[in-house]
Amino acid sequence: MSSGTPVIELRNVDKSFGPIDVLHEISLKVGEGEVLCLLGDNGAGKSTLIKTLAGVHQPTRGEILMDGQATRFSGPRDAQARGIATVHQFGGTYPLMSIGRNFFMGMEPTRGFGPFRVFDREKANRIAVEEVQKMGITRITDGDRLVGGLSGGERQSLAIARAVYFGARVLILDEPTAALGVKQAAHVLRIVNEAKRRGLAVIFITHQVMHAMAVGDHFAVLIRGAIAADFRKGERTREEIADLMAGGESMADLEASIEGPADAAEGRTAAAPL
Repeated sequence: MSSGTPVIELRNVDKSFGPIDVLHEISLKVGEGEVLCLLGDNGAGKSTLIKTLAGVHQPTRGEILMDGQATRFSGPRDAQARGIATVHQFGGTYPLMSIGRNFFMGMEPTRGFGPFRVFDREKANRIAVEEVQKMGITRITDGDRLVGGLSGGERQSLAIARAVYFGARVLILDEPTAALGVKQAAHVLRIVNEAKRRGLAVIFITHQVMHAMAVGDHFAVLIRGAIAADFRKGERTREEIADLMAGGESMADLEASIEGPADAAEGRTAAAPL
């Protein structure tokens, strides 16, 4: 984990849409070889924060810094050109296209000259398979295989391998394990650790505490568009993190509030005359 200048940093970032404030004074940073886990329930503002980091939205107030220098992304392509890659659930892959085609989508290698240049399928397939295997997906050996035949974890791994190959420095993973089974999720977490080992700054967005604790170095809990807690690995227990995500209520309190009405109804039923 790097202890130097953060690769990317947000300082007091707000985002408003007209009169609606969505993000409030967000300050976060992540360095090389570090995994920042951004935790939050549905509606916490995670999607807006991702889009702000990826250049889709401009901050209303505050600033974004890369390598300690204030920067402003003109759009998603600009952010991507500066090394920010966002991988959504299932990696944004195209099921009816081959692994090689998906890997080089929009940046296809070609062969031939001038107007006679064509897609170099052999080169694309070879590089795609090599890069995915470097990420530990040794089961993939054929670049012509359709992506729709891959598991969810393999599709995530393909997208991450693509981002690394094309020079990503900041890898934003949006709920990469949300729709996966236990085995597939475990593989994606291994891929996250591999990206960390290679020196990428990883922002891992999730609402699954166990997955975050398996890979995270630094944690931030987002509630209603604001950072409710910011802490390092080992400073909070799983139960404490879950309580924070629930808005500060303990899980015991939540269970009591859920069970209370039912218990009360049972009491009334028991007391009612036959």
